[in-house]
Amino acid sequence: MITVNPDGKIMVRRCLVTLRPFRLFVLGIGFFTLCFLMTSLGGQFSARRLGDSPFTIRTEVMGGPESRGVLRKMSDLLELMGKRMDTLARLENSSEPRRAAGDSAHFAADRLALGAGLMERIQAIAQNVSDIAVKVDQILRHSLLLHSKVSESRRDQCEAPSDPKFPDCSAKVEWMRARWTSDPCYAFFGVDGTECSFLIYLSEVEWFCPPLPWRNQTAARAAPKPLPKVQAVFRSNLSHLLELMGSGKESLIFMKKRTKRLSAQWALAAQRLAQKLGDTRRDHKQILVHIGFLTEESGDVFSPRVLKGGPLGEMVQWADILAALYVLGHGLRVTVSLKELQSNLGVPPGRGSCPLTMPLPFDLIYTDYHGLQQMKQHMGLSFKKYRCRIRVIDTFGTEPAYNHEEYATLHGYRTNWGYWNLNPKQFMTMFPHTPDNSFMGFVSEELNETEKQLIKGGKASNMAVVYGKEASIWKLQGKEKFLGILSKYMEVHGTVYYESQRPPEVPAFVKNHGLLPQPEFQQLLRKAKLFIGFGFPYEGPAPLEAIANGCVFLQSRFSPPHSSLNHEFFRGKPTSREVFSQHPYAENFIGKPHVWTVDYNNSEEFEAAIKAIMRTQVDPYLPYEYTCEGMLERIHAYIQHQEFCAAPGPAPPGAHAPQSPFVLAPNATHLEWARNASVAPGAWPLAHSLRAWLAAPGRACTDACLDHGLVCEPAFFPFLNGRDAFLKLQVPCDSTESEMNHLYPAFAQPGQECYLQKEPLLFSCAGSSTKYHRLCPCRDFRKGQVALCQGCL
Repeated sequence: MITVNPDGKIMVRRCLVTLRPFRLFVLGIGFFTLCFLMTSLGGQFSARRLGDSPFTIRTEVMGGPESRGVLRKMSDLLELMGKRMDTLARLENSSEPRRAAGDSAHFAADRLALGAGLMERIQAIAQNVSDIAVKVDQILRHSLLLHSKVSESRRDQCEAPSDPKFPDCSAKVEWMRARWTSDPCYAFFGVDGTECSFLIYLSEVEWFCPPLPWRNQTAARAAPKPLPKVQAVFRSNLSHLLELMGSGKESLIFMKKRTKRLSAQWALAAQRLAQKLGDTRRDHKQILVHIGFLTEESGDVFSPRVLKGGPLGEMVQWADILAALYVLGHGLRVTVSLKELQSNLGVPPGRGSCPLTMPLPFDLIYTDYHGLQQMKQHMGLSFKKYRCRIRVIDTFGTEPAYNHEEYATLHGYRTNWGYWNLNPKQFMTMFPHTPDNSFMGFVSEELNETEKQLIKGGKASNMAVVYGKEASIWKLQGKEKFLGILSKYMEVHGTVYYESQRPPEVPAFVKNHGLLPQPEFQQLLRKAKLFIGFGFPYEGPAPLEAIANGCVFLQSRFSPPHSSLNHEFFRGKPTSREVFSQHPYAENFIGKPHVWTVDYNNSEEFEAAIKAIMRTQVDPYLPYEYTCEGMLERIHAYIQHQEFCAAPGPAPPGAHAPQSPFVLAPNATHLEWARNASVAPGAWPLAHSLRAWLAAPGRACTDACLDHGLVCEPAFFPFLNGRDAFLKLQVPCDSTESEMNHLYPAFAQPGQECYLQKEPLLFSCAGSSTKYHRLCPCRDFRKGQVALCQGCL
């Protein structure tokens, strides 16, 4: 069959013919005529034998749109020739009986006459086709000339333009020229080694070059319309969440068991928060949760240790984060493998050099440092575009000095875990270590009044449980001394993992239960009077669980405090925080009578504490921020109010409106937000809660605010980053300079110099120097919810 496509292609489709002698003669003439025609058109043809009898002919010719009419006439003529050949074949078939009757002479005569007539007809057709071929050849020559001119014009348009708005275009084209085969993702987006393909890619997939004027920009730049905003609805049934979490890993099994055990408490907390919020609108978000440390690529070091007493703090926190996000009513995807991550993000094939194939379908991404690294490797330039949507679950925190890559490199703060140039509030911690980061937290099981009374009545006044499930924790030097004192007054219990025999590090007088499932461990805590720590692990969830079950927590005081400067565990972590005890949160936010912090090297102090604890009666206690409701409240506020993708709002240093938003407090000690001062719409936390103090030399803003019963709020630094704030505090500024320094804004006494912050990412509550009085922004906070100001819900 011969057809002419709409784009001007002639297609002679496959024809199957049986090669009988006479038909072969006729077909040969037609075949050579067709070959002549195709050759004259500059086309191609091929013929091959298929099996014994069929014979396939395939031809193709390219022509411009101008030749379509002529080509259709040619198609009609060739089709007519085919029909007449078919008629001839039928005549030949009808002569078969006469041949069988032996009338061979008469048949031969008829055949010669028929052949002569047929030859005349074929010659006439061939002449017509030849005439058409001449006309088509003239048209094609004209078409090729035009095509050559257009191509030359296109080649001129495919040179890297010199446009000041796109200064990197030429350099990027040079890079593509040399490296476009280095990653398969470039070919995926149509790069084929030509200048045009480079410019199309760099202007339409990436954004380093201006759009090409001859490209269909409407199609190239079309973006999907945003979906209409819908309201999130609280969920109380967590069965679908358990399916989303997947299976197969011991870590996931542990997390699912925990979620299932707490499901009733999550449902009750959702009901309470819904009543508290009333008609407050909550936007529904699409959220991806990628737990990077559970992926095979990061080693998944936790799963094999779940059943051997390894640290479970991270898995406790992740299980509670998933539950909170799901109960709040948001759309959720959970990934624990690199393949799942790539699929959900729309990663092009290759090694991550190219941007994503589609706009990011998630409003928020919760991950850890391992997942952050994986996303950077596989999202290409899209990582920089979308990193403002990422929230990093970071157990110990990341201070601004370690987060800013250039500053960290120049000033010795570079570590293996920092330098991401995120807003420091995007890092979310297990405890409220530093207000520079967001406090994410976790939950402990909350007891009802009946359970609390049962626990109080069932306590054994002389029973102690040791904090630590790994045998290595019991290797603490000097443990025999204070354990010996403890054993004189109390029966000591342990929950240390062992495979076949008792771990040698555990003393013989310790009653070791081995590794206990969580419900059995809870029952042990409900009987015990004391929960005692050896100094490690730092800041885990177990002390809060013990206090919630009516235990007193006894821990060691560190002197000097542990930090990255003197302790291997903290070395390399992106924080300069000094840790004065095993669990600073328990010491500072809970304290006596529930938490006792003593010097274990002082035998008299340690023994006196044991005696006092045995006489002390305590009720089960759980801080509100570690209840299911407290965590839901906190994450709800973050999701609805934290926005890191918007353009920076505050003006640069020194550029303030004529009307100052501050007034000096009546006692002349600090600044307050003026009642008549306006606040930018949508600002969060509410600026009206701001209080600003000038700290003493060598005092960090974190400590300076705590001295006044407040917390440091880094979001308020831009309001203070100007000469006016110092003048209102009656601080004389003989000179004012702007620099990159995580201690600024600050005042230096010698020389009366005021220093302003040049880099917004370096605003930091942490850090101090005896040279500077730091200008510190503080705020109030909700009772039991240090992460939120009183009006921040």
